[in-house]
Amino acid sequence: MDTQVVIVGAGPVGLTLAIDLGRRGVRCTLVEQKAEPQFLPKMERCNARTMEIFRRIGLADQIRAAGLTTDSAMDVYIILSMTQAPLLHLKYPSVDAAREQAREIDDGSAPLEPYQLISQYTLEPLLKSVAEKIPCVTVRYAVELVEFEQQEAGVVATVRAAGGRSEKINAAYLVGCDGGSSLVRKQLGIRLRGEANLAKFRQGLYRCDELFDRLPLGQGPGRGRHYLVADQWSSFLIMQDSKRYWTMHAAVESDEEMKHRFEQVVGVPVRYEMVYCGEWRQNLLLADRYRDGRVFLAGDAVHLVIPAGGLGMNTGVGDAIDLSWKLAATLEGWGGPGLLESYEIERRQIGERNIGASRYATLGYRKWRSQWRPEITDATAVGQAIRDDLGKVADVEQRKVNEMIGAELGYRYVDSPVIDNMPGGPEHLFRDYRPTTWPGARLPHTWLADGTPVQDHIPTVGYTLLRLRNSHKTDNLKKAFFDRGVSLTVLDIADESVRAVYDRDLLLLRPDMHVVWRGNQAPENAAELAALATGHAP
Repeated sequence: MDTQVVIVGAGPVGLTLAIDLGRRGVRCTLVEQKAEPQFLPKMERCNARTMEIFRRIGLADQIRAAGLTTDSAMDVYIILSMTQAPLLHLKYPSVDAAREQAREIDDGSAPLEPYQLISQYTLEPLLKSVAEKIPCVTVRYAVELVEFEQQEAGVVATVRAAGGRSEKINAAYLVGCDGGSSLVRKQLGIRLRGEANLAKFRQGLYRCDELFDRLPLGQGPGRGRHYLVADQWSSFLIMQDSKRYWTMHAAVESDEEMKHRFEQVVGVPVRYEMVYCGEWRQNLLLADRYRDGRVFLAGDAVHLVIPAGGLGMNTGVGDAIDLSWKLAATLEGWGGPGLLESYEIERRQIGERNIGASRYATLGYRKWRSQWRPEITDATAVGQAIRDDLGKVADVEQRKVNEMIGAELGYRYVDSPVIDNMPGGPEHLFRDYRPTTWPGARLPHTWLADGTPVQDHIPTVGYTLLRLRNSHKTDNLKKAFFDRGVSLTVLDIADESVRAVYDRDLLLLRPDMHVVWRGNQAPENAAELAALATGHAP
């Protein structure tokens, strides 16, 4: 066998999967048809859960150093132009301010890591450089997947290098992280279903070194992240991580119109260059399946969302981190068939839920934009009334786009074959996060008395039992996991404030920090619980 896992597609999802597999000692080969990461505008924000994931694989500090400076405001404005007083100003804290706030919160409701603005054209090269340093990871750009064949003991991928030479790569598994037009998904015959081509926009990428430094322009908005223009083109100006590049979306028909829109929105003469312009369409689509035998799909290959809510790439990183430890466990021999079976069951429900969250955010966005009238710029009582009305509606509806902490932190795996599924369970909320340790949920962030977060004490390999009252005997459970060939770390925490948040004396955690089981007494059948957690339950 040439490698253990072939990964197709070197976007943030494929690279994250390769890095985490490599950290776990899995030999993997990542192939990408592009010759190098492209300087194109795509995602520009890692949400709080994604940054927690990057922290666990040792990348959070590097990503913050490469992204927007952590003292930068993340404010959102609704405007007529960059030279006029905003119709609405929504204030959101910088990373530094969010961290300070989180230090004062110990009820589990805050993330350990706040969001980070980083453009995809910055993130991809960073992740590529990390992956290339891992000995068991092979990164191959300018190599295109041609086809693959599943066999009883593995997958044979046929790839073609830039010079036209074809070769075959033998692997145990193949993962398609190759985007919305995924060749892997198409060869498997898996359909995307949902709402396609809901709207058409152009996106431009502009270099303008002076704009950020000159803000505010007259009575215009201050320095922030998003500038949504109340006009008939749904124009939307976004600052990128360097503060020198800007992207803009608008419903126009030509690249030349995109130049004109940028000039009109900025409102004053500036030196700029439009370095890219392309068309994109809004889709809300979900794949019927995430797996076929030894072939898996992740990221945009299985879910396409509208950027409202910022859940696209972030959902894909969640896919990668769920799949990586399960593949590693299976290849190491201790993971039962239920582990890989659980990937589709767990992640497809999150894909569906986040498509719903994106739809919810988009409907809010469209609602305030529907208040636009041609007279909105008139210096009349009618014009003022339109401006006031749009601002009031946007103050409610635009928050649906920017405040998605429930979708980010509160997702919970339901009916998974490797979770102790309890009937009922907390409500799934998009905008509110209510910390819970219900089986399937992410472990809430809490601080220990020494000022360190509980999450940092949880190993990334094997399972962890949090013992919040150490009178409980857990030797049988530890032996049950040992008998399954995997470690169980028992972590004693004698902190009543943590116990109050976690709500049980004992919590069994997976390597991805999702709760498998909880209780106030040791499990009655330790072997049965270990079998469930490791994918061996009948």
